[in-house]
Amino acid sequence: MDITPTVPDEKDTTKTPDTRAAEACDQIDAILTRYQELGLFNGSALVANCGRIILKKGYGLANMEWGIPNTPDTKFRLGSITKPFTATLVMQFIEQGQIDLAAPVTRYLPDYPASTGDRITIEHLLNHTSGIVGYTEMPVFGTTIRNPYKPAEFVDACFSKLELLFEPGTRFSYSNSGYFLLGVILEQITGESYENLLRHHIFEPIGMNDSGYDAPQPLLAKRAAGYDKRFDGSCVNTVYIDMTQPYAAGALYSTVEDLYKFDQALNTEQLLRSESKTRMFTPCLGEYGFGWQVRQRNGLIMTGHEGGINGFHTLFNRIPELGRSIVFLNNTGAAPLSEMAEAVHMVLEGKDPPMPKQPGALALFEAYETSGLDAMLVRAEEMQGGTEYKADSNELTRLANHLLATDRNKDALELAEKLAQDAPRCEMTAFLLGRAHRANDHRFEAVQAYSRAIELSETPRMLFFYTDAIREISDIAPKNQG
Repeated sequence: MDITPTVPDEKDTTKTPDTRAAEACDQIDAILTRYQELGLFNGSALVANCGRIILKKGYGLANMEWGIPNTPDTKFRLGSITKPFTATLVMQFIEQGQIDLAAPVTRYLPDYPASTGDRITIEHLLNHTSGIVGYTEMPVFGTTIRNPYKPAEFVDACFSKLELLFEPGTRFSYSNSGYFLLGVILEQITGESYENLLRHHIFEPIGMNDSGYDAPQPLLAKRAAGYDKRFDGSCVNTVYIDMTQPYAAGALYSTVEDLYKFDQALNTEQLLRSESKTRMFTPCLGEYGFGWQVRQRNGLIMTGHEGGINGFHTLFNRIPELGRSIVFLNNTGAAPLSEMAEAVHMVLEGKDPPMPKQPGALALFEAYETSGLDAMLVRAEEMQGGTEYKADSNELTRLANHLLATDRNKDALELAEKLAQDAPRCEMTAFLLGRAHRANDHRFEAVQAYSRAIELSETPRMLFFYTDAIREISDIAPKNQG
């Protein structure tokens, strides 16, 4: 762990900067350690404030089979934290006059279908307002992730021929397809691979020597293995994905140290001119700029991105005006990284964040197996009033999903109906209810629930997924009214 002098935002003039830095480091370390002890975080972390690193440490294991610990220079797959790098490359070529923000896709990719490509601009791709269906939301995606593709072949096979979700520029809908397409455009106009463009234009100039385009074949020192957590908290090796599929939307690996180098370079004009960064960090629809989520915290601009890819979950969070950066790289699938980042912000603002609670879904399942669903719901109410367990709707949803996965479909439906009643305007609860009805062969009710999820959706991102599920069952729905 590295501790260097820094000054938290809420200054205590009775203490030296070194003392304040050490105290902030200890408090943050205690919080992250608790998350790791509860099985909620397994990875590496870096926290900087006032432009100086105050914590840099690994938690848990990079390789569970060999017992190798995570360290600050462990390499993790980034998932969608790849997108800020893709956006930076695009902005560099805009500065050089080789790409025009207002140009349609078909200017750079003449073979792209004109019916949609003439209407989609580079800007639409950068800020997720293109209307292109995200290939990761297509039901077939999970069945083909082992297949290698050349970039142009993937575009043609997976999404270029689909109808748009909406007219470009009118709505926000996060789309991995859009950033995949940006990578193809970069290769088309330069004649270089996306991997080489990253190395020559970003990684080498700022010394990101532990970062690159991931692939399973090369030997990569200090590579973290990716794991998925089971319901009981144990881990298994994650499912293989061919990295030609995430490509410019999610194929990079890096370390917390290298991402901090990227953060620091963005505070200079080494990678981009000031006017380019202003444009990149200006939010459009959905609080999204070009490759960055852009929000406010205490009146200051906070930019960042999260990433998720098989076995990995990542977060990169920065408030440039405070010289503050938070980087979490986790190698056990989904983790409460946003919650952890909020706790770090609170510490640096002189506040005392709550310590994490133990996830309650497993204990609730044990109560269910012992005493049944009604007793489990009573136990959930008791947990919600206590300090040991977290037993909110997310934990109950986890439990409902586990009941579905273990063919306890009738009880899963009863729990899903309760969750839908408690949160009638929640999209994901409506989706869960649709799945539960479908598992119980209530096709008509399943269609109703999926339709409700579409109605409640704030973005059209999952529209293709929902409508595909409806299409599969709607032809026989009238035969079964419940």
